[in-house]
Amino acid sequence: MFSFRTLSLALLIFLSLEMMAQTKSLYSYQELSHVFYANQKDSLKRSWVCPGEYKEKATQKKYKEIWDERTDFITKAITNDDYVHDKDICNYIGEIITQIAQANKQMLPVKPFLLLDRSSSVNAYSIGGNIIAVNLGLISFAQSREEMALIIAHELSHNILHHAENAMRERAQWFTSEDYKKSLNAVLDSKYERLSRLNKVLENYSFGRSRHQRYHESEADSLAIVLLKRSNIAFNARAFLRLDSADILYRQPLKAPLKNYFAPYQVVFEDAWTQRRSKGLSTRSYNFRDTTSIEDSVKTHPDCIDRYARTKSYSTPGMKETPIPAYLKDKVNKMLVWNLYTNMNLTPCLYRILLEKDRGNTDEWYDFMVSNIFAALYYSDKEMHRFNAIGIVPKEYISKNYYELQTLFEQIPREQLEQACKTFQNEGFWKNRSPDEKALKTLLYTLALDPDNSDKNRIKAAKAFATANSASMYCELADNFDKK
Repeated sequence: MFSFRTLSLALLIFLSLEMMAQTKSLYSYQELSHVFYANQKDSLKRSWVCPGEYKEKATQKKYKEIWDERTDFITKAITNDDYVHDKDICNYIGEIITQIAQANKQMLPVKPFLLLDRSSSVNAYSIGGNIIAVNLGLISFAQSREEMALIIAHELSHNILHHAENAMRERAQWFTSEDYKKSLNAVLDSKYERLSRLNKVLENYSFGRSRHQRYHESEADSLAIVLLKRSNIAFNARAFLRLDSADILYRQPLKAPLKNYFAPYQVVFEDAWTQRRSKGLSTRSYNFRDTTSIEDSVKTHPDCIDRYARTKSYSTPGMKETPIPAYLKDKVNKMLVWNLYTNMNLTPCLYRILLEKDRGNTDEWYDFMVSNIFAALYYSDKEMHRFNAIGIVPKEYISKNYYELQTLFEQIPREQLEQACKTFQNEGFWKNRSPDEKALKTLLYTLALDPDNSDKNRIKAAKAFATANSASMYCELADNFDKK
């Protein structure tokens, strides 16, 4: 039989392990792409040399411009930390890629290179050159390993079929063709709607991180199913139907009134701050940064119902799906919250936290992030760019609760923001936070509440944080102020 002393010791060990799990960093600063992929970025610049394919000098020149545009896109994205290398997530996705590659060696003789994109959009994309990127938002959205495998196989198919390279050739030929010149001259000669007509001429002739190339999607779907069948990975065409819900996250209502989520923090909340006024976000014509333009998703591929109808006959009978591990989902969701925070998209950042609380998540890391959000909002307000930090989303993309939250962020008085920041400084959850998170609290105090709000004082605090916590992912925030 266990003695009381043994039981107490076991309980103490369990609680210690649980606390360690809660305070363990998601990833290190050195795993951000500008550090982790520095060598690969340099190698990419050297190896991606534009081939000479056209005798016509104008077409070859344009082809090289487009080729170099792709190289610049990926290298700049690495430099800007659009990617991160997390061992757990990369291993999970890497195992899927390995399984597909080993079963299809003729088409994939070399294992594709994976980039983990920090974007919250539900998407993945092929870059060509045997490289694919998978967004954190996709991993958060996907329900099973099989769903992930389908989308990964789809992107691998784009590379196998050389769609990125073919698209670059098409663009070079189009931009140097007589038809393009005629179309452009017609727009320039017109008196009305020049911009909309010009956009129509240029439609689908740009490469971007969030906008997937919309060529040959049916081909990629068909080949993806072949890759999965050869890999003994089950396929369910209903996954395409689920993609119709890929962009409804912020349309989900909260389970309780918004003020209920602020009550545990002893933060003053007035309903009037969330209600319509004659001015501000509640007017129909508010004009702030539109963050939806970068939130492209796999839903924007051909109509999901059509994709389902074309492929349902290939579904695996009696298929049993393999859930994505809960710990992986938890890590991904936290990484998304932190990335939204560092990009100063504070409303979607907090709304994701409130949705986690609706799921019964009591992890105090989210309380720590709520404190950081209020500090960032107060700092942004003092710097006269509160609206940019809110991260406005148009009404048609959001729920009533989300609209109330972003209205609250716009209308809460500065003095109440200051008081909220001071209240958060004394919350009980701080005692269980990791050393670098407690150090971040000190940094944010300097940024938001310190009477000495000089740049010199902020830079000094940022340098002190980075020096003492060089491996912490939170150094990314300090980078914004640590002027080296």
